[in-house]
Amino acid sequence: MDDERPDVLTIGQLAHRTGLPVRTLRFWSDQGAVPPVARSSSGYRLYDAESVARVELVRTLRELGLGLADVCRVLSGRTTVAEIAKLHVAALDAQIRSLTVSRAVLSTVATRGSTAEETALMNRLARLSAAERKQIIDEFKEEVFGSLHLEPHLRDRIHTYNIELPADPTPQQVDAWIELAELVRNPGFRARLRTWMELNTPAPGQGPPPGAPIWWARQVVQTVADVRRRGVAPEGPEAAKVLSQLFGDADRTAVLHSLKAGIEAEAERYRMLVARVRGQAAAPDATEELQWMALALLTQATEVGPAS
Repeated sequence: MDDERPDVLTIGQLAHRTGLPVRTLRFWSDQGAVPPVARSSSGYRLYDAESVARVELVRTLRELGLGLADVCRVLSGRTTVAEIAKLHVAALDAQIRSLTVSRAVLSTVATRGSTAEETALMNRLARLSAAERKQIIDEFKEEVFGSLHLEPHLRDRIHTYNIELPADPTPQQVDAWIELAELVRNPGFRARLRTWMELNTPAPGQGPPPGAPIWWARQVVQTVADVRRRGVAPEGPEAAKVLSQLFGDADRTAVLHSLKAGIEAEAERYRMLVARVRGQAAAPDATEELQWMALALLTQATEVGPAS
């Protein structure tokens, strides 16, 4: 301490008072964040009580992520803490979104055991802009739904049908988007889904196709779920009664054709992924119920035999 200034602190004493390393304080001082109030006769830096408070403020701002240049701007009065905080909130939001995407990609890679090439693809899909994601969905919609002969109200619904991640997606939503984007970009999936849609979408002026209730009326799936819980086998006589209850005198061959097309198209997987991307609650996966119905229909068709 300088004998003529008993109220001042050396940088070592300031370090002891604040709990910070001398090296850090010297760097802050060199950058103008904590300038010395004076120099000793030997040229050493000297600080006072206000310097202690200034160090605490600098430490707080640095812990909040502000760069030293921004800290100096605040301390010099060229900007305010509030203005800097607003900028940093935006930067942190962007960083959080980026980290969320990174976590989702790495989680998916770990779960799938992906190769380096697959990892690169997933990372690109996860980091697409909103416009790029929309383009993927629009191209998918055009190829799958564009050639369907639909009533105007159905075509309008498809036109406004969007699948979009929210501004701040969860890791689960990003993971679902990666899987969905891979799926809808697959030409084979598009072709299978288009076939399924053609079999189950009513043409203008006509009633629903025989198999359509399976997909558009959830009570069909719920009925089968209840039957399965009771342990009813798809090959048994009670299953035949269930089919009669569900489909009446509809063409069972057409119903089975529709059902198999939906299973092959992975319609349930697609439905569940869309709900997850949107963050919506979805009805439980009905794949096992669909397979039960398919086996029951196939059994009945085999027992009846070909028409004479």
